[in-house]
Amino acid sequence: MEMAFTETIFTASDDPLEIAVLVLPRASILEVASVLDPLRNANRHLGREGFRWRVVSPDGAAVSLTCGIELPALGALAAAEGADVLIVVAGYNQSEIATRPLIAGLRRMAPRFRAIGAVDAGPWVLARAGLLDGHRATVHWEDLEDFATAHPRVDVVPDRFVLSRNRFTAGGAAPAADLMLHLIGARCGAAVAGQVAASFQYEAQTDGTRPQRPGMLPMADDPRLAAALAMMNAHLEDPLPLEAIARAQGLGLRRMEQLFRDTLGQGPAAAYLDLRLQTARRMITDTRHSLREVALRCGFVDPTGFSRAFRRRFGTAPSRIRAARIRS
Repeated sequence: MEMAFTETIFTASDDPLEIAVLVLPRASILEVASVLDPLRNANRHLGREGFRWRVVSPDGAAVSLTCGIELPALGALAAAEGADVLIVVAGYNQSEIATRPLIAGLRRMAPRFRAIGAVDAGPWVLARAGLLDGHRATVHWEDLEDFATAHPRVDVVPDRFVLSRNRFTAGGAAPAADLMLHLIGARCGAAVAGQVAASFQYEAQTDGTRPQRPGMLPMADDPRLAAALAMMNAHLEDPLPLEAIARAQGLGLRRMEQLFRDTLGQGPAAAYLDLRLQTARRMITDTRHSLREVALRCGFVDPTGFSRAFRRRFGTAPSRIRAARIRS
């Protein structure tokens, strides 16, 4: 039975919210916990069931997570029937795991839920089902460019989490925790959300529009270093001159060099190259882009030069890593 829902789930209510979580194989246990544990903890502080949940899987069997743990499931997607909300949690290899029958099932069942959400690579699954067309959405920061290219009818933004009418998306585990705390606060009050965050000693990012990567590294406490690294990351395909990056931070090149060495143990040129190569390795293992396209996207015009730099950094050729991925 299809339903037309007009009120958002993100509003004050004493009614229990029934949530079905569709977990795909190779999702992260941290992502699953970021969705479910805040709800459990909220019930504890409420002294009642403000939230109920069930875990479902594509085939109804236990789900193998990236850490090797098998997560029990209540059943297949059909077992989500009757829930108010469906949340899709996906990680690696979603394109192979989310089969055509699963996509068709999502499309068919979507009108039965008051809201549908997704975490990490989950937005890919919803978008393939056409369930994000005309909506704002985010996805894990590593996938933003490819996701926007593949789904031009989705308004893709780099935010931590996004609410768009009866759709919501989060870019990963920590943004998912922020999203769930936002849901708890909206339904049960800011005090309850604060108690939940305090229970986990977690400082929530309540503003979902903040970027997923405000700083490139945990040790980049100096705002000038964080901004320089962010500039580098934004210009992997067309690397910027180091002088321009230093000037943008109000630094001389020698001062920026010292700042990088004092904090990261390497100069800005080496850090920039490492960012490009780390991105290249991720693209080789996680996407189907050709090695030449990977090289170009990471600022290497010469494939031979790219292969040489890659081998120096990782001790093996990019073609070997790609071959190992195909075999697995």
